[in-house]
Amino acid sequence: MSQQIAADQPMSLNQGLAERIQEELGQNVYLCYQCVKCTSGCPVSEFFDWQPNQVMRAMQLGQEEMAFESETPYLCASCQTCTTRCPQGLDIAGIMDFLVREAKVRGYESKVPEVNQFNEAFMRQVNLWGRSYELGMTAELKLRSGNITGDLDLGFKLFQKGKLPILPSRAGSRKHPRQVEDPDNTVAYYPGCSLHATASEFNSSSKAVCEALDLKLVEPKGWLCCGSSAAHRCDPETALQLPMENLALIEQSGFKEVTMPCAACFNRHKSALHEIRNHEDEKLRVNDALGYEYQDSVEVTTLTQAILNRVGPAQVAAKVTKPLAGLKAVCYYGCLLTRPADVTGADHPENPTDMDALVKAMGAEVLDWSYKTVCCGASHSLTRPDIVHKLGSNLITHAQETGADIIVVACPLCHTNLDARQFQMGLDEAMPVLYFTQLAALALGLPAKAAALDKNLTDPRPLLHAKGIV
Repeated sequence: MSQQIAADQPMSLNQGLAERIQEELGQNVYLCYQCVKCTSGCPVSEFFDWQPNQVMRAMQLGQEEMAFESETPYLCASCQTCTTRCPQGLDIAGIMDFLVREAKVRGYESKVPEVNQFNEAFMRQVNLWGRSYELGMTAELKLRSGNITGDLDLGFKLFQKGKLPILPSRAGSRKHPRQVEDPDNTVAYYPGCSLHATASEFNSSSKAVCEALDLKLVEPKGWLCCGSSAAHRCDPETALQLPMENLALIEQSGFKEVTMPCAACFNRHKSALHEIRNHEDEKLRVNDALGYEYQDSVEVTTLTQAILNRVGPAQVAAKVTKPLAGLKAVCYYGCLLTRPADVTGADHPENPTDMDALVKAMGAEVLDWSYKTVCCGASHSLTRPDIVHKLGSNLITHAQETGADIIVVACPLCHTNLDARQFQMGLDEAMPVLYFTQLAALALGLPAKAAALDKNLTDPRPLLHAKGIV
């Protein structure tokens, strides 16, 4: 519940905080006229102490202590709903990230210490290895928080499935990029850190499906972590630098397109491009840091876009040997594949249809529902799993009420929150959650290893067997 300001509490009206936000982000908080769209659409608002519009008003009035001591900026899931819907075009999610950084600089103690611990642990692993090392990061979080036994059940299940590699994966160097032989017919494949660990089934099914569809993918050697949500919260320069390192590597290798299965990776790279295209000073700074003048010649796509653009639903349907007849699905896009539209380029950021078209081409019945882009809790999976349990169980319940048999996803974090954590939600009935590429592997008649259904924690095989699909 929101707090109340005492009637006799002194008000200090100053513009210092608003000026800092304008200086660093180019965002004018005085444009906010309290329409409350940011609050009414926020999926995490019930967990806040102050609502987003109230935090915006505090910044307008110079109530710095209220803004910095609020839990709200730390609990923001960075789902971009507020930024997408703001009629004044304010990047409210970006402002929340700024408050987290600025509070630390000014010596305010975090009201949600787990969030800062996560950001620091994540970036420490990236600085060490060039990529996220999930087991090392989780171990650090456990030690720092003192919550050693929390989520041991989940960790054990992930380890059993071979989804928590014991050793980290070290990134290489882009000093000597390997040239692609046929750039017009080859797409760079940037898997991101999760697809080499907790989302290994997404990786195997993506590569197998694209090979079956004659879509040639090549993984560039030496790619770095994109920085995910941690970098843009605690270090904006690194949040820009990491994706641009990757794009420079891909461009120097001769690729004209890079596809990114992971929604967070896609969004971070598109955000970096948006930044350098709209801020010449940032472009010059990045080029100087890279030691290379980026030519902006690489198209960044999601894997669904790459398949639709280069293969098309008709050709996908023509290659189907085992149609998914009788299977009712809802497609869940999550937050970052489409939002905000000026960054991702999505035509319909809150009603996307790319995945729908592909799943229909596989022969399944795709049901319409109103929760395609409602947040699942994102990185709070490791900081506040109670939020993920609430949001995830709501999504699964709504999918069941719609009449769906399965939820289809295209994001590793969404899959973890809805599939891996589902056993913790206390649901009356389990619901399988599959990557769209796992379904495609089944429809294309690929070997069981390609679909990797055994990697899912919520086993989809009984349902698929009952439907005659496996």
